[in-house]
This record gives sequence, structure tokens and C-alpha cells, in this order.
Amino acid sequence: MFEFITEFMQKTGYLGVFALMALENIFPPIPSELIMPFAGFVAARGDLNVIGVLLAGTAGSVAGALPWYYAGRVYGKERLEAFADKHARWMTVTHGDIEHAMAAFEKHGKKVVLLGRLIPAIRTLISVPAGLANMSMVQFLLFSTIGSLIWTGILTGAGYALESQYERVAQYVDPVSKAVLIGLLGWYLYRVVTFKAGNRA
Repeated sequence: MFEFITEFMQKTGYLGVFALMALENIFPPIPSELIMPFAGFVAARGDLNVIGVLLAGTAGSVAGALPWYYAGRVYGKERLEAFADKHARWMTVTHGDIEHAMAAFEKHGKKVVLLGRLIPAIRTLISVPAGLANMSMVQFLLFSTIGSLIWTGILTGAGYALESQYERVAQYVDPVSKAVLIGLLGWYLYRVVTFKAGNRA
């Protein structure tokens, strides 16, 4: 897994980093906690520029947040929750998740968009209440970009700093990354199998 992801980023470059981060925010195929450290590692080897990696990762993260922002802004709370109810078995966002995100937004205001981008559990969801509340595009992009830049910067820096420990990193990160991906797939399949109609939690 370690070699596969690093080689993929080496071949696809900044576009690959951008695409993976955008997809991670829409429907997480690989979490950002793996994407950006690997990208930082590739940059440390000299295959990519670390600033380019940071910008590509941030841009991808913000781009991936936009569909959820527009979903909230265009469809509105009731229609979006109805859509979540209808497709709850297959979606990673449920009716209850939307309600929780709205509660956080109403409690903490617009600053939660910036802070939410730093928290893995709500990085994607926080875009929904921003759209529902008709937060201006300029403000949404500003706060999302700042939060995403901080988050991707931390992860990229971690991968960049560990380049000198290549053998040790590969030894530990490879099984961990495989475990994370298997865990995510297992959680999703369990969720699909055990889903009960009418469950909004």
C-alpha cells in the first residue's frame, strides 16, 4: 500500500493529489490522514515540490467541499434530509448527521467552517449547514481554504519530516494504511447490511 500510493502520486503529480483530496471530501476512498503524509513524503524525495503538494491538497480539499455546500444551498434542509433518508443505506451522510452539523453551525457561527475543516469527523459535513444558512461564497471559500491549508500543512509536514526514516516509515505505515482502508470498507459494508429503514441516527 505504501509503495502503491507513493508511486501513484509520483506518476500523477499534483493533479493526483488534488483528485484524491477532492474525492476524499465527497466520498472518502482514502482518508486525508494517509493522502497528504504520503504526498509530503514524495515531495521530500524530490519527486514533487512541497509547496505545490500543499497547494494541490488544499485546492482539492476545498473543491471537494463545494458539492456539499451547493447541495445545502440549492436543496434546502427539508429536501436534503429527505434525500438522505431515501438513500441513507448507501450514503455516508445521514439525516441525523445533517441535524448535528446544523446544530454546531447555529451554536458556533461561521467560524465553525474554519475549525470544522480541522476535524476529520465533520470536515465534509460542515459544508452542508454553510450552504443551508446561505453563507456567502466568498466567506465559505475563505474559511474553508484557511482551515484546509492548516490541516493539509500539518499532514504534509509530517510526511516530509519522516522522509529520512524511509525504511521505518514503510515498515509501520504500510500495515497501518492497509488496516485503515480495510476498516473503512468493513464499516461501510456493516452499515449497509445492518441499516434499518426509518433509522435517522
